[in-house]
Amino acid sequence: MDPVNLAWLGTAALLAGGINALAGGGSLLTFPALLAFGVPPVVASATNTVAMAPGSLAAAFGYRRALGDNLKTAVLLSVVSAVGSVAGAALLLVTSERVFSWLVPLMVLLATITLLFQARVQRWAGAKTGRPSRTRSLGVAGLLALAAVYGGYFGAGMGIVTLGLLGLLRSMSIHRMNAVKSLVMGLINGIAAGYFLLHGVAELRAAGVMALCAIFGGYGAARYAQLVSPERIRNVVVLIGVGLSVALGARDWL
Repeated sequence: MDPVNLAWLGTAALLAGGINALAGGGSLLTFPALLAFGVPPVVASATNTVAMAPGSLAAAFGYRRALGDNLKTAVLLSVVSAVGSVAGAALLLVTSERVFSWLVPLMVLLATITLLFQARVQRWAGAKTGRPSRTRSLGVAGLLALAAVYGGYFGAGMGIVTLGLLGLLRSMSIHRMNAVKSLVMGLINGIAAGYFLLHGVAELRAAGVMALCAIFGGYGAARYAQLVSPERIRNVVVLIGVGLSVALGARDWL
């Protein structure tokens, strides 16, 4: 791959890292870009996962002060979801994308609606401001583990889905939710990335350039987002979620 193509991929990854830090859906920039430059679909998906994982971890570092007392919760969610992530990565290498692709727009839209009506959903689900119960934590972890199968498989919109599930866990500001989400997504994608690297699927040169740019995008967006009111960031996330649902639906249903 020539330097010009790598530069375009790096630019896409920079923007995607920022989008993922705020909400999710950055893969809708990077995955098509990889396809446009001749990378086969399965290799493109694997390369995208390898490239985006460091960006999520960089965003988590940028949000570290907002994480508060949620570190143990984030680690629990990540560990439980690791199984789903590996399962999704394995599925990518042996199955088609059709069934998962058809379901994803619905998942993203449902998660976006959850965020839009977060306060009402939390009251309905009984989410408290304090530390969540073990039963609630395990329930959300189980749902996230199922969603992580898709995350390891392809992952576009996985950040929105994760935010929606976190809204059921406990009452948190969008900054705290993004802090937990970024750490969880970084670890889930990191595990899937390790699986792909172990099987030699990813395009390493492209993944390296994209990962470096995604780190800058993820960290920069995380730092900037905390200077903006949580309500405004939540509105931006909802808009991204709606747009992502429409884009995925148009891609997979039409």
